[in-house]
Amino acid sequence: MLKKILWYQIFLLIVSGCSPSLPNNNEYKVVYSNEPLQPENESQEVKEYTIAIIPKVINIPYFNAIEEGAIEAGKDLGVNVIYKGPSIADSTQQIKIINDLIENEEVDVIAISANDPEKLIPILKKAQRNQIRVITWDADTLPEGREFFINMVNPETLGRHLMDTLAWNVGEEGEFAIMTGAHSASNLNEWLKWIQTQQEEYYPNMKLVDISATDDDPHKAYVIAQQLLNDYPDLKGIIGNSSVGPPAAAQAVMEAGKSGEIAVVGLSSPNPMNEYLKDGSAQVITLWSPKKLGYLTVSLSKNILTGSLPYDNQEIPGVGKIRMIDDMVIMGEPIDFTRENVDQYDF
Repeated sequence: MLKKILWYQIFLLIVSGCSPSLPNNNEYKVVYSNEPLQPENESQEVKEYTIAIIPKVINIPYFNAIEEGAIEAGKDLGVNVIYKGPSIADSTQQIKIINDLIENEEVDVIAISANDPEKLIPILKKAQRNQIRVITWDADTLPEGREFFINMVNPETLGRHLMDTLAWNVGEEGEFAIMTGAHSASNLNEWLKWIQTQQEEYYPNMKLVDISATDDDPHKAYVIAQQLLNDYPDLKGIIGNSSVGPPAAAQAVMEAGKSGEIAVVGLSSPNPMNEYLKDGSAQVITLWSPKKLGYLTVSLSKNILTGSLPYDNQEIPGVGKIRMIDDMVIMGEPIDFTRENVDQYDF
């Protein structure tokens, strides 16, 4: 029986100011290590795995919850987890992080939420040439950059549903705007496509007047929300299809004294939206469990290292059954949060 020492260490990685592409203090690294002591039987070998999880950006509630799930999976499954990402949603910074992992860390898997589906391909191929397995989660790359993609929900289902939640709250008519994250993010663009398709097919009396990119920056999102209210006095609703959009839009609507007049819906964690839902500054927030997404990503990463690829209707302990569409994993179905049920969730 091996005795294990579990330790958890959080520290800021200070990057040299010599790098023009990545300023100081903008990488955050969390390491969970599960290191066995020397076996009593000297001939017994223990294989340790290290999995690097790279989010689009750090220090926002959505990716904080994913980090929590990834670290929990590392403890449960006995693997080392590195959680490391940029302070802004930028593919150039992700490239530098990946290169540092290749050069300075002994990682077995790199799992990335991609800020750009094309620009990351060369560095991901470099990782593969260095015998590092590569998968994507949350936001995909081109297929040649990874083995498979872990998606939260079916993108068509989600995009159409987001449009429905707005339409139901504005009487299916009037002007609306969309606050997205980064224009280069493949998952956001896929959702945008289905939002607009649903509007065109089912809500002819609604008009999309603006799509603004927040780059997943909360302050920029707040400024954009204020600008939308100023530029479009007849605005009836806002869809935020990245997690910083709905809180910023709800705050701007509340401050403008237009709670209940301008509907706010979209993707966000329930905790940042709790009070906005209760005071009527937002109507419906949709998401999935980001903690489960982090847990699933680590689980499937370990599985491929032990020779098991994901398959349709596979039961993942701690997550549930997953679906497969070609090389895309579907974690589950979206969850709606309203003033009536938001207190039932804590993330």
